[in-house]
Amino acid sequence: MSPTDLSATLRAALAAHPEGELCVAFSGGPDSTALLHALAQLPEARKRGLRALHVDHALHPQSAHWAMQCEAICNAWQVELRIVKVHVERASGDGIEAAARKARYAVLAEALREGERLLLGHHRDDQIETVLLKLLRGAGPEGLGGMRAQRELGRGILWRPLLDLPRKTLLDYAVAHGLGFITDPSNDDRRYSRNRLRHEVLPVLAAHWPHAGDAIMHSARLSRAAADALATQWQTALSTLLDPSTQSLDADGWSRLAPALREPLLDHWLHERGCIAPTTAQRVQIERQIHAREGRVPCIHWSGTELHVWKGRLWARQPPPSFDPQWESPWYGEPLILPDGGRLTLSSPVALSRPLTVRLRRGGERLRPVGDAHTRELRDLFQQANLPPWQRTACPLIYDGETLLAVADRWFDAQGNTFFEAIGSKPCWQPV
Repeated sequence: MSPTDLSATLRAALAAHPEGELCVAFSGGPDSTALLHALAQLPEARKRGLRALHVDHALHPQSAHWAMQCEAICNAWQVELRIVKVHVERASGDGIEAAARKARYAVLAEALREGERLLLGHHRDDQIETVLLKLLRGAGPEGLGGMRAQRELGRGILWRPLLDLPRKTLLDYAVAHGLGFITDPSNDDRRYSRNRLRHEVLPVLAAHWPHAGDAIMHSARLSRAAADALATQWQTALSTLLDPSTQSLDADGWSRLAPALREPLLDHWLHERGCIAPTTAQRVQIERQIHAREGRVPCIHWSGTELHVWKGRLWARQPPPSFDPQWESPWYGEPLILPDGGRLTLSSPVALSRPLTVRLRRGGERLRPVGDAHTRELRDLFQQANLPPWQRTACPLIYDGETLLAVADRWFDAQGNTFFEAIGSKPCWQPV
């Protein structure tokens, strides 16, 4: 392919998808530089409000300098640029690559405008690497289908229009137009799986099987078609297994699905909760724990995810931050962020004349709910109300001095009921 193929590919892509403003994820590397330059030469792209976003991960000593280089390039090409600096959680357990990717996509999603298309410079070689990495991780059709050309992101659409072009086409374009670009030394670090695959494994494959790339791309297309066909089936199953009020899944019903439906359904459900898909070993553990003996509440942990099996259902959430069980705070009725990330508010904004105290459960608390003839332990109230066990330690208890007035918005004693009726507002607890 010649360098002109990049411009021709983009012109055809824009004609096929004429809706939406355009924004390029601009790292300053060779791929995104070639993409942005080629678009900047097309009047049809300029008419659609072409702009760029640069994410500074602050992982390299030169990252601030790279951001300045991107700014200079965009100024020269008269393209609006927004630079966003992100914090990459190094101790997340995901690995630095995955953590950086998570932070990057979060900020890109936040920055997209309504209906805007975010163009990425991912190409054919990237797709081949992705499919092989997914294969090595034991992925099914969805993973082996590789990166989707389009998907929703934030208020807009993530778009990869160059997945059929080889890396060489973009490099040839950059050379032909004398484009300067940033060379990130981490791209040559063989400690990262993708780099090792790119520099050590793929050259061997190409030497012995010259058409390996074509075969992998063909398999990816077949896998994508299979994944899309299966999606119609597992989406139907999801509608019967999901409880919309709790967002939990029928555990036994899920386990009875065929593996081809069970795995993508679980992954989709987890992603909708902001969680990460499990490994093969973790899937086996989930299936085994579903049938744990009565009274147990199994919890399977992995990076970015906490999955509970309770009351015959699967419940998932992002792990909350650790917090001091002795935490307490004065409360004047303002929105109060609880230590696990939940919120306590009043149903109607009211400024209390004197503060109440909000604490967490410490053990042994008792309350006589309005209308109940007996004083009850909170443990019994929680069990009777089927409050999920993982929410109980962060349930806010509202005190006036040492008198327990209310347990979140669930139970009030007579004094608490009178107090909140007098101010014309009730507590509202929003668990994580």
